[in-house]
Amino acid sequence: MESTKQDLSKQPTKRGNPYMGFLWGILIVLFLNGLVFPSLMDRKIYKTDYGDFIEKVNSGQVREVMIENKQIYFTADNDKGEQTTYQTGEINDPQLVDRLLQAKSPNQTGKIAFNQIVPRENSPILNFLLMWILPGLLFYIIWRQTSKNIQSRLGAGGNFMSFGNSGAKIYADSDIKTTFADVAGQNEAKEMLSEIVNFLHNPKKYTDIGASLPKGALLVGPPGTGKTLIARAVAGEAKVPFFAISGSEFVQMFVGMGAAKVRDLFKQANEKAPCIIFIDEIDAIGKKRDSAYGGNDEREQTLNQLLTEMDGFDGRKGVVILAATNRPEMLDKALLRPGRFDRRIQMELPDLEGRKSILQVHLKKVKHETIDLDIVARATAGSSGAELANIVNEAALRAVRLGRQHVITADLEESVETVIAGAQKKDKVISPEEKKIISYHEIGHALVAALQSHSAPVHKITRWRN
Repeated sequence: MESTKQDLSKQPTKRGNPYMGFLWGILIVLFLNGLVFPSLMDRKIYKTDYGDFIEKVNSGQVREVMIENKQIYFTADNDKGEQTTYQTGEINDPQLVDRLLQAKSPNQTGKIAFNQIVPRENSPILNFLLMWILPGLLFYIIWRQTSKNIQSRLGAGGNFMSFGNSGAKIYADSDIKTTFADVAGQNEAKEMLSEIVNFLHNPKKYTDIGASLPKGALLVGPPGTGKTLIARAVAGEAKVPFFAISGSEFVQMFVGMGAAKVRDLFKQANEKAPCIIFIDEIDAIGKKRDSAYGGNDEREQTLNQLLTEMDGFDGRKGVVILAATNRPEMLDKALLRPGRFDRRIQMELPDLEGRKSILQVHLKKVKHETIDLDIVARATAGSSGAELANIVNEAALRAVRLGRQHVITADLEESVETVIAGAQKKDKVISPEEKKIISYHEIGHALVAALQSHSAPVHKITRWRN
């Protein structure tokens, strides 16, 4: 195929202990309430009259006094021996300073202090913000971080507050631009899938005769042959929503989680019918249920739920299940029986004409001169669509390195050798004897290939120079 397969699984994330976030949150709040907030919270200030102030001065209860903005603030011991801050208005009293200097005080010096700044009382709004809003905000931030850690431990598509969500990527019909025109080298597969597209477009034509839509189609083929691409093309041609999910996303660390995801996926699909569900790498959950492949309660429950859902939904609604795998021999027989995956579509490596078509599709994306596709296609025998896409990209990179603005045939020929055999080792020193042995070895390959009629023709033989 002309495009590499999309990676529907997420990259693994580093796992940590999710409960450490709660522990740190408790420690932070205890620290704030024990050390920080008490230093910010001021003593309550009580208003009193000037006579009471003079009485406390004369009785030796006043510890410190501050006169500011025609107000007198003083700290005195109450009846319980606790320090309390008072406020009173300033009165024209010329003897006040002398009275304060002569008065006794319960502090260590025995005199009333004048140089201490009496703290002011915080407003109730500030107290509310410091004592409730700030800790709540800290708890919220810690909760968010902890939920992300738990989500990473649950695997791709996991969610801390909604464990049963399928996690499938949902594409609206208007978001899918891929069509069968973008798929090259798989004419047989397109022909078999076009019938599904026709059914979704005009179901009445099939239901009138009593035919029903195939519930599922299994795409089988080597990696890079375009199984994901052709599934998107079916959705693009049918103009229906497209659900894409990897089989590995169903397998979770808790038993029953995968089955819940399957139920949620089919529930969403039934709500948006007609639509297409695509499960990539279905062998991750569809392995044979026997001891030869090892037992796994979570995987088997997920598979059982998938089988139940495929039997339960109504095919007349237009819900089609497409699945892809490159290891069909590992799938459970119950998954492959008619009524579940009714069709098995083989995605083979492209032949000569298929490779030409794929190269034409990819060359539309790069600036190029007239390319001899026959030469390039013959040199890439056995290559998949993904490898052909990489060859075209390498050719474009080579053209840029050489200062050209267009790709030529020589760029593609060189990129074929780079992708298949690796970059040329220009600095490696080989003795003449080693060169001779390598030459004999490689000419043997060329002779055998030329004598076998079913083999690809010999494309290039380089000459050994002393």
